[in-house]
Amino acid sequence: MLKTMIVMLLAITAGAVGDIFLTQGMKSAGDLSAMGLKQIFDTVIKALTNWRLILGTALQAVYFGLWLAVLSWEDLSVALPLQALSYIVVAFLAQWYLGENVTPMRWAGISLVCVGVMLITRSSVN
Repeated sequence: MLKTMIVMLLAITAGAVGDIFLTQGMKSAGDLSAMGLKQIFDTVIKALTNWRLILGTALQAVYFGLWLAVLSWEDLSVALPLQALSYIVVAFLAQWYLGENVTPMRWAGISLVCVGVMLITRSSVN
């Protein structure tokens, strides 16, 4: 279980940091829902050279590779709930790095999810 926890924490961190870079890249591109088809096409072309989007995509690929590794040895019913720990990392990074307002109610919800993950993880140790 220690191996699973370490690899999942690495995966979660890579995925969360990747999400931060993807968010920054897309925020700098503009709101796609307010664009016409030509503007969306131009934005997609620009996105292919945006270093934040490239780095975010690479970190998501690292996450996916580590996730596949975990699935090769761990039960899905244990591994999948561990992904919920990413809510902590993402909320912290979004608040700290992106300046998002993470309310106490949202932190309470994240805490409840983490308690559930702890119960599931502990249930697999026999």
